[in-house]
Amino acid sequence: MLSNFFLDRPVFAWVIAIVMMLVGGLAIYNLPISQYPPIAPPSIAIDAFYPGASAETVENSLVQIIEQKMTGFDKLLYMTAVSEASGGGRIELTFAPGTDPDLAWAQVQNKLQLAMASLPDVVQRQGVKVSKSTRNWLLIVGLVSNDDSVDDIDLRDYAAANIEKVLARVPGVGEVEVFGSQYAMRIWLNPDKLTNYKLTIDDVIAALRAYNVEISAGQFGAAPAVEGQRLNASIIVQNLLKTPEEFAEIPLRTNPDGSVVRVRDVGRTELGTERYEINALYNGRPCAALAVRQAAGANALETARAIKATMDELSQYFPPGMGVIYPYDTTPFVRVAINEVVKTLLEAIVLVFLVMYLFLGNIRATLVPTIAVPVVILGTFAVLGALGYSINMLTMFAMVLAIGLLVDDAIVVVENVERVMHEEGLSPREATRKSMREITSALVGIGTVLAAVFGPMAFFGGSTGVIYRQFSVTIIAAMLLSVVVALILSPVLCAGLLKPVAHGHAPADTGFVLFRPFFRIFDRVFFWIRDRYRDMVGRILGRKIRYLLVYV
Repeated sequence: MLSNFFLDRPVFAWVIAIVMMLVGGLAIYNLPISQYPPIAPPSIAIDAFYPGASAETVENSLVQIIEQKMTGFDKLLYMTAVSEASGGGRIELTFAPGTDPDLAWAQVQNKLQLAMASLPDVVQRQGVKVSKSTRNWLLIVGLVSNDDSVDDIDLRDYAAANIEKVLARVPGVGEVEVFGSQYAMRIWLNPDKLTNYKLTIDDVIAALRAYNVEISAGQFGAAPAVEGQRLNASIIVQNLLKTPEEFAEIPLRTNPDGSVVRVRDVGRTELGTERYEINALYNGRPCAALAVRQAAGANALETARAIKATMDELSQYFPPGMGVIYPYDTTPFVRVAINEVVKTLLEAIVLVFLVMYLFLGNIRATLVPTIAVPVVILGTFAVLGALGYSINMLTMFAMVLAIGLLVDDAIVVVENVERVMHEEGLSPREATRKSMREITSALVGIGTVLAAVFGPMAFFGGSTGVIYRQFSVTIIAAMLLSVVVALILSPVLCAGLLKPVAHGHAPADTGFVLFRPFFRIFDRVFFWIRDRYRDMVGRILGRKIRYLLVYV
């Protein structure tokens, strides 16, 4: 028998238990932590911007073109699109649960390339972004001016230029959305003046593209140089324009009389921002906000901690008067919820220990099922890690429920061993051998029945299956591991911890001296109640029909 094998090799049994605990302990550090399992199916988002376009224009010339190419996907459930009056367009493709987000992202990216040639040139120059992330925000990072020395445009420009890309590279971050945009040179044209000069907006755009360029004219003294050449310098013919005055001097047309029509003649130039549609405020004060979405399967707490650590590092280089805030953060609730469940788990372990000690009456006998608890729990975490699950409310709730069930197998072992010692006066080792021959099949049956009870929940479909699958698998893993521990480790513990009990003596007689009177009284009361209950059941079984009719 399996138990006899490990009774003769107790070190081997301990090695197996320690390995289970070590693997489970390592799994705890690597398992993602979240409030619930990833219930929402994976989604891929396509974001594009058409400057100056209306919602209808974005729909007709941008969104519909992309939607027409989004065909032939595996496990695509549905697709939604939003066209904004500010020129923005967003298409979200939702795939069936279980779809690999990386594979779905690659498929969407390939299909998007087919539509790029049909998109407006300005959209292509702006770029189209494809991202994979969860739907909800993990947290929002805000930049504020503590002394009002930095205005809202400065804050948004700093966030877009210096913060967005850094946060996007933090492990666990799926997408960073900036509520605002960077600095841009704004040229406000007067339609009446354009008409007077017989110019169009396209003429202004063509002039801007022609003059706002940086031209490379080669180098002076570059290799191969003549003998004695000691000077080497780059020749710059024209630099990119930087100030509003330089943009205002761009010539639009030279008239036959030699006069020049410039940008300042048909409008005004100023340094502003790319978009004015978004204005973020925090407590009524200007603010720049960056919303962070978590990557699929990432650890929410670790990701939030890494983001805050990154912001603490970046804050050392902030301009004077600029500070960082977190107006929205979902992780405190997750942390509190998980901590409360862990607290409940520890309380359950303590209560199980006290109840077992109350009924067993012997601290040595109580240690046998108590030691089995951390072994089984850590082993269950190892199973969760192997299956790619997370530490969440449902898996922890399953752990709490499993505490009372997983000790049953070890209690059955230790109680039967004590019964054999009490009735036959055998030594702990011999009593354990005989006890395991009697109850091995019963232990396997207990685990199998409990697994059969919770097993069907793992096969539910849709979002219900996603919710209950991790709960079911956690309980089943704990139950089966408790059977393994009861067959491998519990017999070794019984043979090594229990003291011999003289024939006819109760196990409480070997307990702590001061507690023996209490346990003797408790055992007498408990056995009296047990005998009365047994007599009542006997009478009911003797009159089955009568009591069955009463029950009905």
